[in-house]
Amino acid sequence: MASGIEIRAAHFPGRPPIDAYGNGGFRFADMSHRGSILCLPSGVYGWEMTEAQPFDVEQFSRVLAEAKDIEFLLLGTGPSIRALPAELKQALRAANISSDPMNTGAAVRTYNVMLSESRAVAAALIAVEG
Repeated sequence: MASGIEIRAAHFPGRPPIDAYGNGGFRFADMSHRGSILCLPSGVYGWEMTEAQPFDVEQFSRVLAEAKDIEFLLLGTGPSIRALPAELKQALRAANISSDPMNTGAAVRTYNVMLSESRAVAAALIAVEG
């Protein structure tokens, strides 16, 4: 029998508000995560995404898989707003998800408000430094 440490993809089951962001990560539920995150109805997941990477539909496959429980997707695109490519906008629209790109700080604040209102919201948040 093999022994050692099992490394799993970062996942927190639940829908906690985001307590803080910056320094390359996020704090929520008395924990911290370094890197970008997806906040979905099934929980918070580590997301291999940086502001330097272009968006594509594949990076949002987990979001699309939970589309039946999401009406709004807030995209925290880093320190500045980035437009979404047409293919991604179409895929989200086809899944009946409204998307709104904004800087990460605005996305965190809006997500927390919508979450407190029990809205069907999800967030894709790119980590920022500072």
